[in-house]
Amino acid sequence: MQEFDPRRPTLRLTPGLLLGLAGVAALAIGWKVTAADTAAPVKPALDRAAIAALQHTAFAQAEAQPGFARPENVPVKVLPGETLESAVQRAGVTRDEARKAVDALAEAMDTVHIKAGMAFDAAIAQPRGERGPARLIGLSMRTGPANSITLSRTFDGAMRLREMEEKIRDEQTVARGEISGSLHESAARLGANSAMVGSMVKLFSHKVDFDRDLKPGDEFTMVFDRKITESGKTVDTGALEYASIKGIQFYRFERTNGDVQYFDETGKNIKGFLLRTPVDNARMTSRFGMRRHPILGFNRMHQGIDFGAGSGTPVFAAGDGVVIEARRWGGYGNWVRIRHAGGFETGYAHLSRFGKGVRAGQRISQGQVIAYVGSTGASTGPHLHYEIWQHGKRVNPVGAKVPQGTVLAGGELAAFRTQKARIDRLISGQQAESRQLAAAAPQDGTTPVVRR
Repeated sequence: MQEFDPRRPTLRLTPGLLLGLAGVAALAIGWKVTAADTAAPVKPALDRAAIAALQHTAFAQAEAQPGFARPENVPVKVLPGETLESAVQRAGVTRDEARKAVDALAEAMDTVHIKAGMAFDAAIAQPRGERGPARLIGLSMRTGPANSITLSRTFDGAMRLREMEEKIRDEQTVARGEISGSLHESAARLGANSAMVGSMVKLFSHKVDFDRDLKPGDEFTMVFDRKITESGKTVDTGALEYASIKGIQFYRFERTNGDVQYFDETGKNIKGFLLRTPVDNARMTSRFGMRRHPILGFNRMHQGIDFGAGSGTPVFAAGDGVVIEARRWGGYGNWVRIRHAGGFETGYAHLSRFGKGVRAGQRISQGQVIAYVGSTGASTGPHLHYEIWQHGKRVNPVGAKVPQGTVLAGGELAAFRTQKARIDRLISGQQAESRQLAAAAPQDGTTPVVRR
């Protein structure tokens, strides 16, 4: 941790810092006196993460200067084409104040080559009586996943710069929640990133129709690795070790040949032969069977199902196979057809464009992006038309009987059961802690995240 003060040696404590420490001590004494007359529960001592967070906030929201009101926090994002000085000035201070702040920040960062969207918080104090310009009291910004800079004004008016670097630790997280909105939104609230949620969607696509099967309030659980800072900020997420939705579970397991796969609680590979939903976050808009054609205006057999999705949404290969067609095909517009084992084929129509390198003869893996949703051919709007063929005949993708996955045995099954037992103990421990919290405090609709 490094300190800069343009007016004093860095090791000298400022009057503001001494006064702040005295204030904290006074508050602590007052709390002890009050606690004797109340039945408030004793709170645990702050850990290093909480201390780091409070320290960061304290330097961003310093005490107001004489003649000024207490500062108010103003969040700011740098706009396209804007300088950092202009962004600071837009927080509500004069150009001279903004320039001084940027000059101080230049001691620790590049203040010239900044990107649009960079965010910071400014503590701005208004003059008492509303006469004269506002004053910048503090400023804080993150310069990296575990790095931040705070700028605060001392009582004598000097600007103090402080760099903070937090330690990063690995942990395994058990997160439980309920569906509210989409699965992506619900999982993101528990700390899962978009890549992890994408993996969940692909895995559950074998078993769950996200349009028809998921409802608000349905519970889901995730166990995943992540890297977090001392203040609790997630820097990176690693492997998804476990996930469950609507009672369907899968566990991550590395086989003896090095392949990483997901299995249900019995050791059966959860990977089905074909995905039920080959596009993320989509809803079924038209089913298999006779219908009135939206363009031709008469009844006609609809030989697939349609998924409504925005133009450009990735389309995944429903299963392993070989591309036999990737071309323009009449009213189907841009069309991809894949041949799978066992006499099965899948087709994808109205695509805006093909995936990189997708062409006839190419071998494809399940879940690989093969194209993007569009509205080419005879189409009234962006959507994916999806078909399944069995021995040359189109069949209803909903309820189609397709082969299932493999089952672990022998030493692999024993190793899987050991790993499964460890994950189950983590989840059981989290559930026990949740019940204790529920008994001790009113419910607010939020399920805790437990870190191991």
